[in-house]
Amino acid sequence: MKIAVSGKGGVGKTTIAAALIRSFAELFQRVYAIDGDSDGCLGFALGIPLVELSAIKPVVEMGEQIRKLSGDGAFYALNPSLEDDDLKEFIYQHGKINFMKMGDQKKGGSQCFCRENTFLQTLISTLLLDKNEAVIMDMGAGIEHLSRGTSRGVDLMLVVVEPSINSVNTANNVIRMAQDLGVSKVRIIGNKVRNENEKMFIEKSFQHQEMLGFIGFNENIWLSSMNPSQNASGSDLLEGMKEIREKILVEAGGSYRKG
Repeated sequence: MKIAVSGKGGVGKTTIAAALIRSFAELFQRVYAIDGDSDGCLGFALGIPLVELSAIKPVVEMGEQIRKLSGDGAFYALNPSLEDDDLKEFIYQHGKINFMKMGDQKKGGSQCFCRENTFLQTLISTLLLDKNEAVIMDMGAGIEHLSRGTSRGVDLMLVVVEPSINSVNTANNVIRMAQDLGVSKVRIIGNKVRNENEKMFIEKSFQHQEMLGFIGFNENIWLSSMNPSQNASGSDLLEGMKEIREKILVEAGGSYRKG
């Protein structure tokens, strides 16, 4: 099972992704958590200490491997082969979670992420090895990542939405572009919902079959975002995520083995 989590910046995309990863780790033997955001903080949200997080070698530093697999020319292979041995030094094991990070933003004027994103796309396509494993990727905010095609090959795209017009507009753009890329299932998670009016606003903005569930506004999570010593996701979202997790399993046919 391969899942990508997307949405407008600030909607709680990474917090939702981290809670979903933790929830899936309760059922699956192994969950690959990929921070596909060049300015990401998924590792910290999962509880990986900052010192250890900074020491993890990011995918963007796989220069030698990328050149070996995709070539040095202006035109590079779109489907480089990938072996497990190429990944070992880029994976941080955190319980049942195998964490990988895209890396830091490049400096102004440097080359684009084209090759790295091609490689990241390959990771998504090849990491799912068995029914008791899952791949969950936290995508960059907005829709730029979709224009680079890094969500190709996922089974399900989750779009996190808060009760705002801008968030809804971004989500509709994500849905359209994901479908253009061949992602057959795109579902909406409403986040930071404080009352019935906000829930109805989100429900009316999408098709009924697109809605996966809602997560209420959580004061503890809001406060933790101002305290760097506190995990941004913790256990506050896990109960709310369990219902969404079960719906995801139904969408995927419910094929998994508890590990």
